[in-house]
Amino acid sequence: MIKLKTKEEIEKMRRVGKIAAQTLVFLSNHINAGISTEEIDRLANSFIEKNNAKSATLNYNEFPKSICTSINNVVCHGIPAKKDILCDGDIVNTDITIILDGYHADTSRTFIVGKASPEAKLLVERTEKAMYKGIEVVKPGIYLYEVGRAIENYIKPFGYSIVSAYCGHGIGKDFHEEPHVHHFFSEQNKIKLKPGMVFTVEPMINMGRSEIETSKEDGWTVTTKDGSLSAQFEHTVAVVEGGYMVLTAL
Repeated sequence: MIKLKTKEEIEKMRRVGKIAAQTLVFLSNHINAGISTEEIDRLANSFIEKNNAKSATLNYNEFPKSICTSINNVVCHGIPAKKDILCDGDIVNTDITIILDGYHADTSRTFIVGKASPEAKLLVERTEKAMYKGIEVVKPGIYLYEVGRAIENYIKPFGYSIVSAYCGHGIGKDFHEEPHVHHFFSEQNKIKLKPGMVFTVEPMINMGRSEIETSKEDGWTVTTKDGSLSAQFEHTVAVVEGGYMVLTAL
């Protein structure tokens, strides 16, 4: 069942969403060659706690860290670690989900470390644009599959692939709620949007094929099967009268 949020609930989510956005801005000053993803995790958690919020990721289904850090061919759910040192030319997605006053906000950004290849830069830029293409169609009365259609129509000409095994999701008092949000056209998303719906738009775009695999060692880290680069951006979005509101913006 899709849980519609009141204006008061959306305002609470806007407050927590702003802290999530500020966390990414704070981290942008530290994500450089030579830093470990464990240190990024420590910095993020410290910033979140200083803002009287808490990580929703830590201990979620036994996930051991406060954020996810996914480097290069890691699609999602990368676990921060002391051994994972960022290098010049890497791309790294940093995924933040936090809780404040009982409500969640979920956002992510793929950072470019130093001087990346032109191909990597384009993948990152186009993935961010794909997310906004999906967000910009959101308004009451349309079907949710228009979000996926807009992303797919933009991405397909570049020869990239969209990860289909993971999708966006409703969010609110719970980390994951209905509906599932596909980032490609799917009749499963024939759901008419109404004011009060809140969900994430978070396309994962691979430079190569869409096939992925999950680490048998840690049970979390998802990588591209062909070793190609993967990028992701994410915002939490509310459907409001006349359009949409990005809740994880500054």
